[in-house]
Formats: sequence, structure tokens, C-alpha cells
Amino acid sequence: MSLSIQPYRTEDESAVNEFNYRLEKRGAAPDLVFYRRALPPWLPPGQNRGLYNEYFIARDGDQVHGGYALKHQDFKFPDGTVRNVGFYHHALSEGIVDKRYALLGSLLLRDALARSSALYCLGMGGYQRALPQMLIRLAWKHCLLPFYFKVLHAAKFLREMQAIRSSRGRRLLMDLAAYSGAGWTALKIYDFFSHLSIPPGKRYQVDEVSEFSDWADHLWQSSKAAYSLTAVRDGQVLRTLYPAEDHHLRRLRVSRRGGDIGWAVVGERRRDPKYGSLRVGSILDCWADPADAVWVIEAASFALRDQGFDLVVSNQSHQAWARAFEACGFMSAPSNFIFAASKKLSEWIAPFEKTLPSMHVTRADGDGLPRNF
Repeated sequence: MSLSIQPYRTEDESAVNEFNYRLEKRGAAPDLVFYRRALPPWLPPGQNRGLYNEYFIARDGDQVHGGYALKHQDFKFPDGTVRNVGFYHHALSEGIVDKRYALLGSLLLRDALARSSALYCLGMGGYQRALPQMLIRLAWKHCLLPFYFKVLHAAKFLREMQAIRSSRGRRLLMDLAAYSGAGWTALKIYDFFSHLSIPPGKRYQVDEVSEFSDWADHLWQSSKAAYSLTAVRDGQVLRTLYPAEDHHLRRLRVSRRGGDIGWAVVGERRRDPKYGSLRVGSILDCWADPADAVWVIEAASFALRDQGFDLVVSNQSHQAWARAFEACGFMSAPSNFIFAASKKLSEWIAPFEKTLPSMHVTRADGDGLPRNF
């Protein structure tokens, strides 16, 4: 066996499709497939010099046995510098179905670190998975990003939220709360007391925009110092991440007395059996001075409510944004969304524990755009 890891080229596509077929045939989960096309449909190279995806594959002769993707993006660091960082994602090895390739996962990660030593991973589905376990053994710094949710239609949530309807007793209690109206009443009481912490009298305006323009640059420049670590979110980056032709996402511009205070990007999450038939909206990305975070979250929540969503979810790292979500009636639940930083990246943000509360990391910093979130 002589494995080599190299850039994914168009002529490799048939071998990658054969690799995917072998995984499926041997019982791998249906979503465990590598990219069928060599050119990334999202963030292809050449579109934005500091923000792009590239793919790599592990070959042995004519066969492909694994691969990974690397997203390059500029981040602003605690010392004010901007540096390009790699996001390691979609790593897939034939080792999940064939023990002969059990070490391939570590070889893929080693190759990615050789290409971008300042590397991070995001999401990963919880600490029980193989990748986060490997990162812990390699002494990567890591943490869970808190998960927040807001129920907009209590009765439907109680009837459809399969993740918590896990026993006959729970189902009976939830059905009773739905049909009696007790769930609706409890939700209204919780929402009322949560909103008491929002300062009164500060009105704002929300406009849906087709794309981010120069006004987003001003917000980036005026607020970036409030964050220890954040991906660059100026107008050029936002137009690349959220292009005008992508109508799946909504871009919300929040202002007060004629001055911009922030923005949010919202959209509908893909269907998931754990949510039953619920329509689930996501506050995917957001930006403001932390003091104005609550108005941005409230505006985003109202926009999703008006679209008819039943539930709104989000993951946030910054403590001020966490407080803003709670003030807007969001509740927290156990999270499986992990942020992990390589040794080099950890050095740039050290001390990690001090940097963490003011880091601004959202689901938009992962691999989920524009549909997979």
C-alpha cells in the first residue's frame, strides 16, 4: 500500500465516485460521501483571494481511499492582526469500513497541518466522535459552542419535537401540555420575564437587503475591536459568503435613528427527523457591537417568526451574544458543536481560557453554507 495525498483534480472524479460506492456498499451512513466534483461549488479558488475551499484526496494507484477539504479564511486576532487560517472539514477515510485504512484519518490531518499549521475544526457532532477524540489526544484546545433555541409555536413543538419525545410518558405529558394550552402559557410567561432585561425605549429599524455593501465595512471597522477572535466580516467577505443570487438566505440590516447597528443572516435549516415536521429557522450569522447584540437577535427572531417558523436555533460563542439570546427568550440545551484549535492557532489566541468568552464564532464559520446548516 503506497498512499499519496494530493489535490483533487477533475480526472480523479470517477475514482472518488467508486470510493463513495464502496463506502455505501459496506454499510457506511448515506451522508458519508466525498465531493463528487473536484471544483468546489461553494467558495471555489479564485473567487476571493483570502476565502476559498480546496479539496485533497488520498490515492493508492488508481483508487481513492479518503479525502478532506480545507477552507482558507482571514481571521482577526487578539493583537489586532489579520491572518489566514485553515478550517479542516469533510475528512473521510475508508478506515470506517476497512481496518486496513484505520490510520488514514491521522494521515489526512497531518497533511492538512503541513499545508496550514494554524488550523481549526468546528461542529463534529460531539466528543464521542473519532475526530474530536483524535484532536484531544493531539493536545488541541477545544470547547463546546452553546446551543440556543426559541420555541415560536408551543403546541406544534410539543407534538413534533421527536428528540425529546423519547418515551411513552414524555409523549403523554407533552401531548397534554399541547392540547391543554399549558405549553403556550408557560412559553409566554418565560418570554415575558426574559424580555424584562432588555432596556426599554430603544427603537430600531430592520430592512431586508439583497446584498452587503459599504455600510457593512463601517460596522466591521467600528466593532471588530470588541472581539478577541473573529473571522473577518467586511463587505467583500460577506458578499462572497452570502451572494445576492442566493435566495435561500435572508440578510437583515438593523439600524437606529439612521445609523447602522448590526446585521444578521437567517434561513431555514435542512430537514432532520429529530425535529419532526417542524419548520426550523436558524440565526446563522450576526454582527454588531456586543452592546447592540440584543437588538439584532430580537430583529432576527421576529423576522423568522413572521416567516412562519416554529422553532429558531443558533450556536454562539461570545458571552455578550449569549446574554442577548437569553434576553430574547431563547433557552439553552446541550450542545454537540465543538470548536477545536491546533497548537499553532492556540498559540496565536493564548491564553485560550481568557480569549474564549469574547471569541465570535458562529455556524457560519463552518462548512454548512449555503444549505447545510
